[in-house]
Amino acid sequence: MPDEDMKTLDRSAETAPPSWPAAGAAGAGVSRTTAATPQATAQPAWLGPVLIVGIVLAALNLRPAITSLGALFEETRTGLGMSGTVAGMITSVPALCFAVFGVTAPRLSRRFGPAAVVCAGMAAVATGLLIRPFATGAVGFLAASALSLAGIALTNVLLPVIVKRYFPDRVGTMTGLYSMSLAAGTSLAAAATVPLTGALGGSWRTGLLIWAVLALVAVLPWLPVARASRRADRAATAAGPLAAGTGPRVARSRTAWTLACYFGLQATGAYITMGWLPQIFRDAGVSASTAGLLLAVTMVMGVPLAFVIPGLAARMKNQGAIAVALGLFGLTGYLGLSFAPAAGAWAWALLLGVSNCAFPLVITLIGMRAKSPAGVVKLSAFAQSTGYLISIPGPLLIGALYQHSGGWDLPLALMAALLVPQIALGVLAGRDRTIEDECGMGD
Repeated sequence: MPDEDMKTLDRSAETAPPSWPAAGAAGAGVSRTTAATPQATAQPAWLGPVLIVGIVLAALNLRPAITSLGALFEETRTGLGMSGTVAGMITSVPALCFAVFGVTAPRLSRRFGPAAVVCAGMAAVATGLLIRPFATGAVGFLAASALSLAGIALTNVLLPVIVKRYFPDRVGTMTGLYSMSLAAGTSLAAAATVPLTGALGGSWRTGLLIWAVLALVAVLPWLPVARASRRADRAATAAGPLAAGTGPRVARSRTAWTLACYFGLQATGAYITMGWLPQIFRDAGVSASTAGLLLAVTMVMGVPLAFVIPGLAARMKNQGAIAVALGLFGLTGYLGLSFAPAAGAWAWALLLGVSNCAFPLVITLIGMRAKSPAGVVKLSAFAQSTGYLISIPGPLLIGALYQHSGGWDLPLALMAALLVPQIALGVLAGRDRTIEDECGMGD
């Protein structure tokens, strides 16, 4: 990440959280220190509930652009006349876009405010999903997909910042809420795209277009939230100068690098699972429909656990034990796939679904390993952008090993081996420390 993004605190994020009324759901989530902060600005009572709705809707839209395409990938590839090389490139585009565009989030957040950037991100998601079904060639389809993925990348980075800024005393609960919503959106798109496509006439273009509706709905609550946030920031700036300083140099923090590598390895496992698990089951003699259902089961496991794990992690002083438990579930699942892929298919799908819940854990840790929203925005951008870069080779390497060896023994051995450093990194990331302390910064 460019040094200039590290040198200046995110002005919009550094502003104290708005002091919502004490009564009601919104006020309950605001830090008790806010009322004593001169920069705090009273906000309308509707802002808290609308913000919660906006977070849920945004999270629901963070994966359907990917998983809906996965469900109709063969039809889309045929319809657009994609070569195998282009098709392979499209499967790698999400992680690349998340890395490239996620790194711009701190600068955009500083300039416009995190709520306004999330609003623009949701608009980009909706626009890309509206355009790509009408593409007549692979290039146009890829460009429209990249637009949606850019919006997802910005929202990926800034949702932890929104939570830290507006719900500083409920980081675990709110992270669990949007992690659960993200998992629900992922599962819904994977399971419902094909049936909805059939019900609406069978065209892959229609099947992809329907998810633009959900994205358009997600824009609506962020419009008033962004306006209110900008007014609060202007009022705080007028009341007195915002805190300035050099801010934590995130790249100098060992905890930041630990989180980035942990994020990268868990993302590698998640993308391998989404891309290859059905094929593993099909090669073991499981029917195509059952293999798809098994993948859906794996994804659905993330819905309840994505809510439970962040809340549990927030109550613990050291979260390493959770990382170890999740890794052991994954090792057991891969071991089962190696020796009895068909006989224990449902058990392995469940175990891998639990293991994939390392995502809500690492998102929670990002919110806990920085003291301020300004620190969170930089740590989130650094950990996610670096992590997604780390994850890019994984699915491609698994495919190459599968093609070279003609079976799944070697690829599954690699998947299991990657969980060993992931567990070790999770233990290190779970230690109670912050990037500000490591970089010699104060609060």
